Order: sequence, then structure tokens, then C-alpha cells
Amino acid sequence: MGNKRSGQVRTTASSGGSRKTYIIVGAVVLAFVAGFIALVVIDSRQQAASTPPGEVQTYDVGPANEHTQGDVEYDQTPPTGGEHNPVWQNSGFYEDPVRDENAVHTLEHGAVWITYAPDLPQDQKDQIRELVEGQTCMLASPHEDLPTPVVASAWGKQLTLESADSPDLQRFVRAYRQGPQTQEPGASCTGGTADTV
Repeated sequence: MGNKRSGQVRTTASSGGSRKTYIIVGAVVLAFVAGFIALVVIDSRQQAASTPPGEVQTYDVGPANEHTQGDVEYDQTPPTGGEHNPVWQNSGFYEDPVRDENAVHTLEHGAVWITYAPDLPQDQKDQIRELVEGQTCMLASPHEDLPTPVVASAWGKQLTLESADSPDLQRFVRAYRQGPQTQEPGASCTGGTADTV
């Protein structure tokens, strides 16, 4: 009789241990599945955020590395590529216009150039300044004869905007700053010129 009781106790203990193992394994699997789902959701949100807006215009601006010291007659205002000055425009926010030919060289290096109407309200200029300052390969300057108050350009890409607070501006920057259209990946957006016109 003593042996039977001892056997029953062992079976019960073994059964309790199995349940604990199942609970632990189940919790680990559940945590893994929840983590995987969270990762998929975050990744899809990041991809959506870096997807360019649908209104981006694409232009055939010809080959890169075509330098000229002279003025260039561009097909777009502001330009999105083509012949350009051998010296690029340094990244940064400018209160005065810069030469198109220098800015186009910066586009070749992967920059996004935000041009704004000279009479753009100060609060919108401040939004652009905040977006640009301290960021690599970001350039902003006033420009005459824009089709809309704010225009974002990258090499061969352009987005026209009615306002600097449009979420499409940040989407454009995320998609194209040093993006796949960059003609000279890894090239510097500093060490050029900070001259204005």
C-alpha cells in the first residue's frame, strides 16, 4: 500500500510540472506572436511614412556630372537637375535666394531643396527652417516665380505645395533626401558655397 501511494504522488507532481511547462511554452509563443505582429505594424507604418506623396512630378533632367560656370536656362522653376556649377550650395536655411546652378549641384548629392515664395508668412518660413536646420543635405531658400508658395525638389523630382505645414512636405523629405534618385551617393552637402544672390 505504501508503494501505491508513493506512485500516485509522483504522478500528480509530474502532471503539475507538465502543466507549468505548457503554460510557460504557451506564454513564450504568445509573446513571440505579439512581438511579430507589433513589428509588422510598425514596419508598415514606417514604410507608409517614407512613401512619397502621389503628386510628385518626375522629370528627365539628363545625366549628372555636367558642369558649367555659366548661367543655365532650366525647364522647371525651380530646377530639378541638369547642368550645374562645379561648386555645390551648402546645406542650410537661407533668407536670400541662392544660384540655381549651385543648388542643382546639391540636388545631385542627394539634397532636398525647399524653395518658398519671398512673401511666405513668417510662421511658415519658421516651419521650413525647423525642418532644414541641423539636417544633412537639406537646403531651403526663397525663389521668385514659383508655381505655388512652397516647392520641394530633389534630383528629377518635384512637389508643389500650398503651405509649409502640409504633411506631404515631410513625406517628400523622408522619401528623397539622399534617396534612390541621388546621382552621387555619399557626396557631401557641405564644404561648397554659402553665397547668396
